Amino acid sequence: MAIKIFFRHLTLAALLLIIMPVAVPAQSDHNHSGGSANAQPPVELNGIWSGTFFSKHSNVAPFTFTVVVSRDSQGHLVGSGSLSSNCLRGLQLQVTVNGSNVVFAGSSEEGDNMTVRGTVDKSGTLLKGRYILNGSATGKCETDDGTLDLSKH
Repeated sequence: MAIKIFFRHLTLAALLLIIMPVAVPAQSDHNHSGGSANAQPPVELNGIWSGTFFSKHSNVAPFTFTVVVSRDSQGHLVGSGSLSSNCLRGLQLQVTVNGSNVVFAGSSEEGDNMTVRGTVDKSGTLLKGRYILNGSATGKCETDDGTLDLSKH
């Protein structure tokens, strides 16, 4: 009797594993008919982006940032960035895109770090967001953060 109950539960568990992926809610119809009016195509980041970082600290002057975004040999988005800052130079960045949300994150050879999180507008040419720099690895500067505006050229 115990063996029959065991196999009945095992069969029921296997059946649930087969059915569960089907139970995932379907996407709404507007996604299957070419998207809604608010849907945005994936952001194309390849190219040169530059603009200004505005620190939230009043004693830090705004400074410029330029990043060249391309694909590496594995097809991943990467960036090579430069800043007009005494804190950080020569950044190698990983680039992540999720819809219109973008993250640039990486470091310099000296071990200083930067992360940029922002949103690209509908034209695909303006990125507004926030940044955080950790330039303390070299002892040149401490952490800085603020807002940014980047444009694609």
